[in-house]
Amino acid sequence: MTADEVESLAIGAGVLGTGGGTHPYVELLNLRKLYRQGKPARLIDPAALADDATVAVVGFMGAPLVTKERLTDPAHALRPVTMMADHTGRPFDAVMTIEIGGENSLLPLMVGALMGIPVVDADTMGRAFPEAQMSSFAIRGLPLAPFAMADIRDNRLIIDRAASQLWTERIGRGVCTEMGSIVATCSAPRTGREVRENALLGSIGKAIHLGQAVRDARQRHESPIRAVLAAERGLHLFTGKVADVARRTTQGFVRGVAIIDGFDEHAGSRFSADFQNEFTIGWIDGDLAVMVPDLICVLDAVSGEAIGTETIRYGQRVAVVSLPADPLLTSDEGLAIVGPKAFGYDLDYVSPHPGSS
Repeated sequence: MTADEVESLAIGAGVLGTGGGTHPYVELLNLRKLYRQGKPARLIDPAALADDATVAVVGFMGAPLVTKERLTDPAHALRPVTMMADHTGRPFDAVMTIEIGGENSLLPLMVGALMGIPVVDADTMGRAFPEAQMSSFAIRGLPLAPFAMADIRDNRLIIDRAASQLWTERIGRGVCTEMGSIVATCSAPRTGREVRENALLGSIGKAIHLGQAVRDARQRHESPIRAVLAAERGLHLFTGKVADVARRTTQGFVRGVAIIDGFDEHAGSRFSADFQNEFTIGWIDGDLAVMVPDLICVLDAVSGEAIGTETIRYGQRVAVVSLPADPLLTSDEGLAIVGPKAFGYDLDYVSPHPGSS
């Protein structure tokens, strides 16, 4: 990957983060340093993986707000990968991210650069979700354990076996909270064949394309919001100013609600969105407008930069857009794990995107 592609990836992944982790700025700084040291990231097509290749699946678990206080360290991100290799007795041939949204999108690039192994152009969510079991591997019935976790204090833990993917998340979340609400993780190693058959393929390339579209629009002094909508067949839901935010960090998540008062074509209306790390459901004037697993993206109205649930604040002028979820996520099996009921809402999934519900 060129350094310029990494810059575009950071922007595109911020949009796909749906509020979780926002623009992965600290990870981008780390990668710039690695590139200056002659340690670039290499991207590999999943089709190039051998069937028996061993792939590490990495990601941060915890509350995004904490990463703004406890900055990302590439060595920390690498630690659970080496733990897993020692645990299984098999070295890794490649690395991939659990989610393409936000900070986790750049995590495998750092790991791959340090280890000298390629990064797979794939993820397991096609966006960002707050819980580990909300992944394509779990939807397809693959286990998340063994599951390695490490914090910055040299505390290390491996969940060797769990009764289900949900139990892996529950046990891991409790440990994560005790470790300061942020840990680096490496979930069960996947084979090249399992990645091709169960992951969401081409997601890094998609994020690069989306970020490049935003950068090109800025350079041409055109609307980055329209560029995002065109690149991903998105819908513009609302434009307004952030009027209020209620936010708290609890149980390893950032939870709350953001309220946006409309202007321009939405003057006199109000958009409100719940979030659990990521934006989960949105209303316009009390009527349901959008819900998981469709992507709810709050973007700076001028720059198109993603605004996260941990940084959204009063007075920001924003555009709210929705991008369609991957079809796997909107299948019956997918909705059972990532649909509105999985987040505690007694709602059936309805999408504003044609053909999605």
